[in-house]
Amino acid sequence: MFVGERMSHPVISVAPETPVHDALAMFKKEHIRRAPVIKDGKLLGIVTENDLLNASPSRATTLSVWEMNYLMSKVTVRQVMSKKVKSIGVDTPIEEAARLMVDSKIGGMPVTREGKIVGMITETDLFKVFLELMGAREKGVRVSALVEDKPGQLVKISKAITDAGGNFIAFGMFSGPDTSTKMVTFKIAGLKKDDVKKVLDTVVKKFLDIR
Repeated sequence: MFVGERMSHPVISVAPETPVHDALAMFKKEHIRRAPVIKDGKLLGIVTENDLLNASPSRATTLSVWEMNYLMSKVTVRQVMSKKVKSIGVDTPIEEAARLMVDSKIGGMPVTREGKIVGMITETDLFKVFLELMGAREKGVRVSALVEDKPGQLVKISKAITDAGGNFIAFGMFSGPDTSTKMVTFKIAGLKKDDVKKVLDTVVKKFLDIR
């Protein structure tokens, strides 16, 4: 799965000379929290909803509404945007995008194809991928268990479930509590909870949760 398959598009961008007030109104209308700042096809920066809100006057101000509106009309996106922008290509694996966003502590990145901005990949897009990965919208028996960290463990689980007539909806593997184990979390259809527990009882090291 690549970034280009899961990015948000078409691109909703903002011009650098756009007043902060107008940019906030656009964010609200389009239901977005960040946008690339583009001028003449060139990426200049990225601006977030927080950048725009932080540029707004405090409610405790003694300025009149007219004074505030006048001052806000003078503050533009260029003055509050972040100029250091991380972008990512459409053919980048989705997990690499997640790693970059976590390591850089950012909520989204512009996506490029041949140097042009063609979309945005955001934390919401990644949450949707996670929902699919874990089968969150499908009904089934959900199992979390510890297995030994050695070759052949997943084959044993898969064979035990399929031989019993079950069908995997989702499957994920995660770090265990120590280096000798892995945690597997999966969801299956076609079997009841008690049946799943019975067929896997001698296959997994320990059940953590089954529901």
